[in-house]
Amino acid sequence: MLAILRFFVVIIYSLLVCVLGCIYCLFSPRNPRHVATFGHLFGYLAVVFGIKVEQRKPVGAENFPNAIYIANHQNNYDMVTAANIVQPTTVTVGKKSLLWIPFFGLLYWLSGNLLIDRNNRTKAHGTISELIAQFQKKKISFWMFPEGTRSRGRGLLPFKTGAFHAAIAAGVPIIPVVISNTHDKIKLNRLKNGLVIVEMLPPVDPSAFVDQSVRKLATHCRELMAAKLEELNAEVAEREASGKI
Repeated sequence: MLAILRFFVVIIYSLLVCVLGCIYCLFSPRNPRHVATFGHLFGYLAVVFGIKVEQRKPVGAENFPNAIYIANHQNNYDMVTAANIVQPTTVTVGKKSLLWIPFFGLLYWLSGNLLIDRNNRTKAHGTISELIAQFQKKKISFWMFPEGTRSRGRGLLPFKTGAFHAAIAAGVPIIPVVISNTHDKIKLNRLKNGLVIVEMLPPVDPSAFVDQSVRKLATHCRELMAAKLEELNAEVAEREASGKI
């Protein structure tokens, strides 16, 4: 019964956000500030799913007008757990097929997110050039999932290098964001689904890797995130076991 109730609440709420959001975005289409606005609205669904989301940011996290944020990508719940930590003027880079999701796809595009065709290598490389051009023209940041797909309980997958190529070429910092495990954690018929910690790590300066391979930069960031993910998962397990959430 609880699962059915949650299903209807999520559908109605999401439809309202998407429809009203599209109308709102028509007054200033593809304004990058819209992404954080509507991302935060979707973040409120954490309460519906019975998740307590705890956010952590380093001092000065808001003072990066141009950056590339990279996060681990587990499942569709990322849109709920990580949404509130998205900073103003940050847009996401998503696959082109998102455009065909009813209502949500239109809002995704109108709010200023960037769509890429992952099946077309030439267009994917062109996207990197577009990111660099956007950095040079205005204060904007990009949120990317370097794993390229949802891990679905397989741990932190190998990183693709597109985000790191763009960071080195544009000379902007990389800011890792780590989301504690949500795989098989959320049960729709359970009232409370525990704690999820979303932590933004200090920025990584790509200039230190200019004389090295892009792969080394990607490996360095992945190692930082893997260590933090293990740490967060252990903390969540301990706090849930002790009831301190």
